[in-house]
Amino acid sequence: MIYDKGKVIAGIIVFILIVAFPVYYNIAKPREQARPSLDTPVINQMGVKQCVMPKDYMTTEHMQLLDEWRDSVVRDGDRYFEKVVDGKVYEKSLQNTCMHCHSNKEKFCDECHNYASVRPYCWDCHISPKEKKS
Repeated sequence: MIYDKGKVIAGIIVFILIVAFPVYYNIAKPREQARPSLDTPVINQMGVKQCVMPKDYMTTEHMQLLDEWRDSVVRDGDRYFEKVVDGKVYEKSLQNTCMHCHSNKEKFCDECHNYASVRPYCWDCHISPKEKKS
């Protein structure tokens, strides 16, 4: 026989509420941040807006692509990437290729990474670009 049946049941209820609180809190919490814009002044001035890979791929897989580029440049000395679709050749470079079009790190990279709650390590090795003041 359980003599403190009421206390045990109350304890179980309190435990379940504490464990479930983060889930219910995140469901009820409104989204404050809108999805960041991927447009930059350089991209807006381009006639044909074309990246090294399709936009959907770059949105989800750009870090894997950058990792592959880094490995092939550092380990194999292979510094160029030829796009299969149009045969255009790009330098495998975060700063010279990617940051040419996506020129505003604060507005482009940082806003998107903050929205996705990720902390990339790109700038541990690369020099963070200085923003032009307008």
